[in-house]
Amino acid sequence: MIRVILPTYLQRLANVGREVQLEVDGDITFLELLDVIEEKYPMLKGTIRDHVTKERRAYLRFFSCGQDLSHLAPETLLPREVLIGKEPFRIVGAMSGG
Repeated sequence: MIRVILPTYLQRLANVGREVQLEVDGDITFLELLDVIEEKYPMLKGTIRDHVTKERRAYLRFFSCGQDLSHLAPETLLPREVLIGKEPFRIVGAMSGG
């Protein structure tokens, strides 16, 4: 069971609470996790990553286990703590400006 924490605007769009839980088997990558999210919540397609290129949207960041995972390759396996449900995978809306 993977726990995913969504930013408020994605929670509202998907009509879910702050945390969603996803059933997955075995080790999966960032790319596969995003596929599972979009399959379960099709209204989120194109909001977390681009429809065509599948690249992360510029103002979203991924965090887990106290680390920014946003710039890791999509083929990178999720941390073991995320896969076993000990730590959540956080999708965070970033801000710009100063």
